Amino acid sequence: MRLKNIKTMSQRLNISSGSPFEDTFGYCRAVKTGNLLEISGTVAIIDGEKVSADDLYAQTFNIIERIGVVLEEAGSSFKDVVRTRIFTTDISQNLEIARAHAHFFKDIKPTTGIYEISALIAPQYKVEIEFTAWVG
Repeated sequence: MRLKNIKTMSQRLNISSGSPFEDTFGYCRAVKTGNLLEISGTVAIIDGEKVSADDLYAQTFNIIERIGVVLEEAGSSFKDVVRTRIFTTDISQNLEIARAHAHFFKDIKPTTGIYEISALIAPQYKVEIEFTAWVG
């Protein structure tokens, strides 16, 4: 991750993944302002072996596992996550998504919402998750 300070009325830290899409879309992986950390919608890394297009549990697990690194680099952790927003193209698989989410958050219990949408950025992605966490 690349960290970039942008000074505004309050201290702001943009956290970049280095993805070329960040400049194309005009966003960054995460933004930290004060003690608040907002993490952009994240999809799985689909490798066809460990994570496939038809396995929503694996996609959800992969996303949350990878976000753990972002949280750590920003000075936060899973226990500091206060909200997740889960978007899926197949709400009928909500229990598989929930099972992966609970693996990380069963005892933490952030607020969450799960929403069925018509499509994500590419057809192989079935789950996308946004995160809000506290830092410090």
